Amino acid sequence: MNAVFNVWLNTKRSREKTKAFPNLVISASAELRTELMTTESVSVIDLPHWESGKRRIRFLYLAGNNSFKVTKQNTNEEQMIPLFLGADLFSNTDIRTENHPRYHAKFAKRGLATKLVFSSAFRFQGIRLPCSNNGLWFYCIHGVFRVAFELYSKQEQLSVLESFQDLWKSRINDEQLNMVYDLHVQLPTTTSYHGDKEISHEHASNNMSAPTPAHSEPQEVEDFVISQPVSGLPEELSSVDHDYCSLSEQAKFKQSSLLAEKLCIIGDKLKSITTMDASQEETILKLLDYAEYWIVGGQDEERLTGAVMALLRTHSQGYSIYSSLLLQALAGWLGQKFHSANSSISQQVESFKMRHIEHITDLPPAEELATELFPEAMRNLLINWMGLGEEAATWKRLSEYPIVLLILEFANHNLITGVAHVLYSSLINSS
Repeated sequence: MNAVFNVWLNTKRSREKTKAFPNLVISASAELRTELMTTESVSVIDLPHWESGKRRIRFLYLAGNNSFKVTKQNTNEEQMIPLFLGADLFSNTDIRTENHPRYHAKFAKRGLATKLVFSSAFRFQGIRLPCSNNGLWFYCIHGVFRVAFELYSKQEQLSVLESFQDLWKSRINDEQLNMVYDLHVQLPTTTSYHGDKEISHEHASNNMSAPTPAHSEPQEVEDFVISQPVSGLPEELSSVDHDYCSLSEQAKFKQSSLLAEKLCIIGDKLKSITTMDASQEETILKLLDYAEYWIVGGQDEERLTGAVMALLRTHSQGYSIYSSLLLQALAGWLGQKFHSANSSISQQVESFKMRHIEHITDLPPAEELATELFPEAMRNLLINWMGLGEEAATWKRLSEYPIVLLILEFANHNLITGVAHVLYSSLINSS
């Protein structure tokens, strides 16, 4: 504590010497907050309990938009709002733990519950929270009754009535709660509650408040009471009755457990294989390579192309051209992709017609025209289908490419050449 006091004293002296230099004051204040966080990084608060039948419901008092107070049941706290821990209210009900946040949010919309987001300097006895989310749901007294009558048995409802009716009467005019409160100050109290013991203000006065956010204006440090200041989490926190960290980890594990299980199965099978065909090994490696790249969010079309082509070369041999499910799926997917490009192709064609309006009878060669107006994938499909690939003779390509262009015009519903217009009219008239 001496280290903290020395930092505070030095900072106070610096403020007196540098009133004309506010930036220096802010820097000193930031230094003080940093020192406080490192000296007493975590304060474990043991919330008092309100007895209701078999339930022991933890609570605290909301003292303002950014402060709270921990004390026993006290009728002299009219200016503060008693709030009750949602996790205790929902324990031993039919609502599954992973569904609690959804129910809390529903009650919060009605002003009966709120999420208290505490400074990272605070931790709560019996409750483990992830460092990235130091927030807990609390309910006002009206919310307590609403939860009881919606979720509890009749006997439990009676216990709530007997335990909370006086408090309910005294808080009948309380306003609705905000959805969220950001709390970084715990107010001092004459007597602080710690488990079943009382801690005097004199004993607890050495405890410091949570550091204010870095963007706040510089201000003097306020003294207030906390239950148990420590430099790290104590061993007793390993035994908790509400563990939100493990729930978070379980949720993350569920997302990847099936994938991890499948990879383990593959690994086990590989251990039992003594020999493997070279092409099969190459295919598997390409697939795993892309899977690894994809897991971390990467997208590489060239890498995917290599994996897909290796897979097709390995598994497409011997398939019937008339009954292959693989070919049917590929053809269907490709046709849908080509169909979705129709609007962009129409724009290309219309733009071409506008530029060549004066030369409609003197168009470029078929191959040049197809290259300018239609996607390469479409042309590639037809060229290879008709045997006009690079290995085909030049005369064959020249003589049959007009057919490729004609098919592209009809398939895309965009007529360009005179032949296409005449043939289309003949087909329409004959039908």
